[in-house]
Amino acid sequence: LVQYQALWRPRPFTHTRLPWEADHPQLAAWLRARSLEAAEAAHNHPGALLAPTPFQALAEQAAALTRVDELPMRTLPASDPRQATDVPGRKWLQIQSFSAALDFRERPRHWLDWCAGKGHLGRQLASNGTPLTCLEWDPTLVNAGAQLSLRLGIDASHIQMDVMSAEAAAQLDPVSTPVALHACGDLHVRLLQLTITQGCRQLALAPCCYNRIQGEQYQPLSSAARQSSLILSRDDLGLPLSETVTAGTRERRQRDQSMAWRLGFDLLQRKLRDDDSYLPTPSLPSAWLKKSFEQYCRDLATLKGITAPLTEPWQQLEQRGWQRLAEVRNLELLRGLFRRPLEHWLLLDRA
Repeated sequence: LVQYQALWRPRPFTHTRLPWEADHPQLAAWLRARSLEAAEAAHNHPGALLAPTPFQALAEQAAALTRVDELPMRTLPASDPRQATDVPGRKWLQIQSFSAALDFRERPRHWLDWCAGKGHLGRQLASNGTPLTCLEWDPTLVNAGAQLSLRLGIDASHIQMDVMSAEAAAQLDPVSTPVALHACGDLHVRLLQLTITQGCRQLALAPCCYNRIQGEQYQPLSSAARQSSLILSRDDLGLPLSETVTAGTRERRQRDQSMAWRLGFDLLQRKLRDDDSYLPTPSLPSAWLKKSFEQYCRDLATLKGITAPLTEPWQQLEQRGWQRLAEVRNLELLRGLFRRPLEHWLLLDRA
């Protein structure tokens, strides 16, 4: 990660020309010549690409560094079918997989579901009668979860709480077995810290959204990581999250249009400001995509305090935006080789 940071830190979306392209022109040209469809097909498995040097050597090194055994999975006892009621299908599969991977040295005596939402994970684990406490910040989710637990006869206490507050520490003790499925950034780091200070003997955690942190820079947890020369920004922490799951056709089309139009506008704003640098733009409602591309650019220019031109070859500019999207997605395949190594580094820091 340190040796090759010039390859994975710069984001193709914000650069019209990446710094590493001068050193690896053959690879850059090969990636830029590929289609958007080809990029999509390779996105989650970039290591399989037969790309020019140094791509394959980096792919082999990344694979070797991140080779780990599968967690042993146990067969779960049959659960009350009502447990899955009102749980989205993918989330229920995640809960089942997470539960099947748990293998504690001591039998849990009290489950603590951290950032529990409605407590779906906690209820699955507590279905054998083990007491359960669910901590959640959103009162609507707390109330809904309490009603579900009552309906299913689960011994659960749903507590509305900001887990970043000082009061959260009192909810953990040596008897507690905290669990967290997809607790974001600072929220799961807080759980790790409290688990240690409060003397919990075991926990299970599936981290996510490493970039959801208060500061601009990552604060390592372990002595090994603190001594490392690898300094990570909040933007860097977003790299492991760039792996995509299967999305519907409509969702993919909308996502692609949004990015292509942003990239088209990016070319326009660089010209209008006479400044060849990326200009961050806010998240926009999907209704913006129902406008014409010209109106989209004019309205976004107004939003950013830029005077839009009276005339512009809008159709050509939109086509260039789509072309840039294909280039960006393919150039991102090189960054994708570092996705797993960075996530493993972050996980080892937590372990």
